[in-house]
Amino acid sequence: MKLYNRLVQKLLRRVNYREIRCSGILRLNFMLYHCTGESQEEFLPYQWYEKMFPKLTRLTHLLKDVDSIDGRLVNVKDDSIIIDDRVQQRMYMLKSLARVFIGSPSLQQMLKEKASVSGCFSKPNEREPMIVGSLTKVSDCLNVTAQQRKSVRLTICPQVTQHRIWTGALEEVLNGLKTEIDLLNHLSPSKGTKMGQQIVLSCLKFLAESAVPNGPDSTSWMQLAPAKVVDSPPSPKWEDVLEMFNDLINCLQNEKGLLYHLTKIEIMKEGLSQIRYVLLDNSIGYKEARLQESLIGKKLSKTLGHSSRCLFTLLLYYLYGHIRDIEVDLCGGIYGDGTENRFTLCMGRIMTSYEEEMIWNGVKQLDRALGLFRFVWETAGMKGSLVLQGHLWCVGAGERSFTYRGSEFFLHGIILGPKGI
Repeated sequence: MKLYNRLVQKLLRRVNYREIRCSGILRLNFMLYHCTGESQEEFLPYQWYEKMFPKLTRLTHLLKDVDSIDGRLVNVKDDSIIIDDRVQQRMYMLKSLARVFIGSPSLQQMLKEKASVSGCFSKPNEREPMIVGSLTKVSDCLNVTAQQRKSVRLTICPQVTQHRIWTGALEEVLNGLKTEIDLLNHLSPSKGTKMGQQIVLSCLKFLAESAVPNGPDSTSWMQLAPAKVVDSPPSPKWEDVLEMFNDLINCLQNEKGLLYHLTKIEIMKEGLSQIRYVLLDNSIGYKEARLQESLIGKKLSKTLGHSSRCLFTLLLYYLYGHIRDIEVDLCGGIYGDGTENRFTLCMGRIMTSYEEEMIWNGVKQLDRALGLFRFVWETAGMKGSLVLQGHLWCVGAGERSFTYRGSEFFLHGIILGPKGI
């Protein structure tokens, strides 16, 4: 887990954006410069682009060391988390402006010349941001049928509900929440955050003490079940963890908007409620403990549906070792080449700098999103091959193309472009 090297002095406050429709452009209280919809929008006059390009350039300069990684603003120089509503608004404005410029005639012409796919990001809805938080979201984008969705679920459940994946995902959520609470306690401690901190520590300790050692030097396989003792206390169950999760949610309710991992705690409750009566005790003997672990996989596989966010969280941990939902700045789409055998999935990311570190952060973010879609495509048995393309955009960047882990990536510069295109 990353250490916080710098603590920002302002807490992120919820910003209520009031939507107003004006001249076909969606405005928020600081202006959102793009519109939604599937129809092709009319291009804005060239004077508008002339006026807004210096603003976009200035925002890029102000945010040059700031990156948005899975919903968090991060200072790329020291990996610190930025919690500042002004920076949040600037980033939102920059990406809103950038989406309009990507849809401008000059950049669309450049895409036609550089990209191997015709028409990508040409429609307003293809330039919308997307948060991927469930298998249903992925399946909807890929047009996966109901029968194929059933097949996907039946295929992945035995893999992602293994005991080590389940406990690993829980610990990842708890450690992430612990880090967030530590930051809040440093900036603005409250009774709720202090109590929440104690519950998180107790929960992590409870899981650690209940785990059955699996290392190569472990002798747990020789452990026999203990003799029954009259009036002995009942063995701990997953219900105990569920109760701690409920207590966490209750005491941190006022800070919910500041704690991303608290939402994940709520999501993981779905799985906990299904295994609440399964034993969580490493003193019951190796064979019995293994039986209880196998029950977890069986119960979760049986009860977690295709649309379950708990199942999706387990899948993310299984594939990538983290549990944060995947975000992309431009959702793109799937484009055919005129045949039934080859399709291209395009997604995009807007960056504040074209320095190598920032570029590779963007590439890795897009690679995870694209890889997830390909995983579902292949698991569903979709017809045809799926080519993956990631597009990165930044003011002042030069045109580049390269390959990363079998996917094609393009770096594009956001420019004003000549008048008259």
